[in-house]
Amino acid sequence: MRATEVRPTGVERTFGENEMIVTKTDQRGVITYANDLFLQISALREDEAIGRPHNVIRHPDMPRAVFKLLWDVLAERREIFAYVLNLAADGAHYWVLAHVTPSYDGAGRVVGYHSNRRRPAPAAITAVSDLYARLRTAEARAASPRDAVQAGWQALGNELRERGQEYDELVWSLTNGSAR
Repeated sequence: MRATEVRPTGVERTFGENEMIVTKTDQRGVITYANDLFLQISALREDEAIGRPHNVIRHPDMPRAVFKLLWDVLAERREIFAYVLNLAADGAHYWVLAHVTPSYDGAGRVVGYHSNRRRPAPAAITAVSDLYARLRTAEARAASPRDAVQAGWQALGNELRERGQEYDELVWSLTNGSAR
């Protein structure tokens, strides 16, 4: 089952403020580990999650440009924090503040990625939802998926320039409640 086959139901799922969703993937983003909370919130059984691309939980309302940013940052061997809207296997959705880091082997080669996700504050979700809606609008005007990524990327860059922030600064301003 792919996220694109699941229709969003509009039901929002959440988890505890002190709980953490954890997954690990290989270099291509295929899930190699999922904690019990991930399985519970995503409505996936372990055998449905392990060995599947992490985008099995991709919500159609999530801008492509944010995933481009995520993969670009990880390709630079850096960590990233991002607000992400996910789609559970039963059509429910859930927001996370994701922290994704490269995982290295003993020789210093990237062998995969580790992601911890916390529940974001409602005010941060509201602010990032507005931004993501503008990015999706830019992406929807594009003629192809590749053009959509570029259109969203350009819109994200414009938004960040107007704010005078990098994406990580935006995330932390939302996280700390000082969104502009």
